[in-house]
Amino acid sequence: MKKVLVIGYVWPEPNSSAAGSHMLSLLRLYRRQGWQVEFATPAQPTEHMVDLSREGISSRAIALNCDSFDAYVAEYRPDIVMFDRFMMEEQFGWRVEKHCPDALRILDTEDLQCLRHGRHQAHKAGRAMTRADLFNDIARREIAAILRSDLSLIISDFEMELLIETFKVDARLLHRLPFMVDLASCPAETTAFAERRHFMTIGNFRHAPNWDAVLYMQTIWPLIRQRLPDAELHIYGSYPPPKATALHNPRTGFLIKGWADDAFAVMEQSRLCLAPLRFGAGIKGKLLDAMIMQTPSITTSVGSEGMHDQEPWPGVVADDASEFANAAVALYRDEQAWLNAQRNGGALLTARYDGQTLGARLIARIAATADNLAAHRLDNFTGGMLRHHSMMSTKYMSQWIAAKNANAARDS
Repeated sequence: MKKVLVIGYVWPEPNSSAAGSHMLSLLRLYRRQGWQVEFATPAQPTEHMVDLSREGISSRAIALNCDSFDAYVAEYRPDIVMFDRFMMEEQFGWRVEKHCPDALRILDTEDLQCLRHGRHQAHKAGRAMTRADLFNDIARREIAAILRSDLSLIISDFEMELLIETFKVDARLLHRLPFMVDLASCPAETTAFAERRHFMTIGNFRHAPNWDAVLYMQTIWPLIRQRLPDAELHIYGSYPPPKATALHNPRTGFLIKGWADDAFAVMEQSRLCLAPLRFGAGIKGKLLDAMIMQTPSITTSVGSEGMHDQEPWPGVVADDASEFANAAVALYRDEQAWLNAQRNGGALLTARYDGQTLGARLIARIAATADNLAAHRLDNFTGGMLRHHSMMSTKYMSQWIAAKNANAARDS
């Protein structure tokens, strides 16, 4: 039986974020192979974290910059280690390599943090993202982590192309893995057009692109409300801060609903999902959930990026505020157009997000890489160079912090 260790940036919260849902789908995929899976993280427990024990997955709290991890990983002796985002590879990758050199090291990027950061910086400056924005310090760290890993999971075609063409990463180190949807569990029919009312959006308020989208809706919503005076916008999401709840305004139909116990239920009750994202990266979980619940969506080019190619979008893509509002009003009123968008969503799910097919491809790629690991690493000279002792500043910084903490504990 293979032993898998997943080192998480946070505890999985599948009902709070797309990243949490994606992580849980990966953990379940590994368990379905009959593998032993343990999830370890330095993060604090949260109120919305999933109960991993119910999934047959053990869990462990670990510490940053602490040699206790060395003894732990040496005792567990995993065959596969998956790092949740590049920060965990930075912290623990060198320790894994030292004590479990034969373990296959996988980096789950979730989405490219450097791309999201570069777009955010450009957005704050009121301009399009430049090459200088993209080649930021986060990019240097993230690309280095990708190169040090045996295999990196990339969420979309767009990000695959960016890594290969712009950052010149060897495609043999990358594997495209969008969100895996269990098509068999998707509802065949959902609430009809005439029985649905209002608009909705959903997203973790701690995620900067989601909060910016709520602020942008302050511009878009009056344009919609002017033509649909009885309509409401229901804004759901975990961890709403006071600055978000302060926007709640029943008079204008701009309603901050906060946490949704069942995201699918509130999605199905709404006629349209709105996602006016102006920056970000990766695949948007809210838009995938909309397809699953057969709810057409209006989003931006950033929102739809990497989620479709030649397939028609299940709604409308619009970047201008007035065009976005016009599209929302038109689709809200037109049942036939709404039904066409609904069908487009079903076709897109089948074409690109079949979890059974995607999961099988990933397991096959893991097996092929593991079977040829020595040659695979030999071909990755740049990764070996980055793991060389002269380049491992993260290792020595971590050891220095660990020694400092140990001295402080002895002195107290």
